[in-house]
Amino acid sequence: MKTSDFTYDLPQELIAQTPIERRDGSRLMTLDRRTGETGHRHFYDLPSLLRPGDCLIMNDSRVLPARLLGRRLPGGGACEVLLLTDRGDNIWECLVRPGRKLRTGARMTFGDGSLAAEVVKEEADGNRLVRFEYEGIFLEVLERLGKMPLPPYIKEELQDQERYQTVYSKVLGSAAAPTAGLHFTPELLKEIEAQGVNLGYVTLHVGLGTFRPVKEEAIEDHEMHSEFCTISPETAELINRTRANGGRVICVGTTSCRTLESWAAEDGHMEPRSGWTNIYIYPGYRFKVMDGLVTNFHLPESTLIMLVSAFAGREAILNAYREAVRERYRFFSFGDAMFIS
Repeated sequence: MKTSDFTYDLPQELIAQTPIERRDGSRLMTLDRRTGETGHRHFYDLPSLLRPGDCLIMNDSRVLPARLLGRRLPGGGACEVLLLTDRGDNIWECLVRPGRKLRTGARMTFGDGSLAAEVVKEEADGNRLVRFEYEGIFLEVLERLGKMPLPPYIKEELQDQERYQTVYSKVLGSAAAPTAGLHFTPELLKEIEAQGVNLGYVTLHVGLGTFRPVKEEAIEDHEMHSEFCTISPETAELINRTRANGGRVICVGTTSCRTLESWAAEDGHMEPRSGWTNIYIYPGYRFKVMDGLVTNFHLPESTLIMLVSAFAGREAILNAYREAVRERYRFFSFGDAMFIS
């Protein structure tokens, strides 16, 4: 298949720039993947779409305030560093700006000078390995000096940084939010549990590769980025029990889906596991464990729209996206949601 098979026309004004006031007040399109039939609800209606005995699997990764604004040394010119991956020994793989000024040996300072850094290596893809120098605990320094690394299509400044975190986020490590989970509130989760739906958690630390469009003409030629993920014994057991009892395994977000599908056996059996995954799901893929998906609306020609097309069918997804445009849904990270079952 061609990458251009996964494009659609999206007016710029439908790209959500800010979160709406009420998390679960976003709109929710429903899509029946057997019939292609769509419906229109609100996210707070989700409990009515779930059944006792189902389980919801959510990604509890928490976004690092990984965007650092500082000054180059000597001279004081502005610079920006975006943390991507912890390489150990205070070294992180980063995106940096301006790249032409931040070569190996370049030094930077951030905030009040309590955080300093040096570029120690230039990677082939243009990323930099940066060694940080500080007193105390790095994550505490980051919480004080860092900003949320919002996607490039969001131009507005985020007023409340917690709105780019899910209410159940726990494990720091993502460079971007697992955005399908942003719609949940503690009250909604309690309502879901009260009707006999079990909640389970996985951890996948989202990388910025998730926002990169596929540039190859043939989708099979795309090289998928790697992300670290974990399935706990409790979650593996919950999934196996749910399937054995005839319930549905419903993933919240493509990151939860990729975690489960990475480690599931061919018959769908789950075992606890941690490791790096570069699973690439596109039409033709046979899902081993996921029965339903809560997801946002994704960028054209992205690996994410290919994943949902693999689950529901390319034509059904593109038809649903065209309908969402006609109905003036909000798109991408702070936008509305879809429930595919």
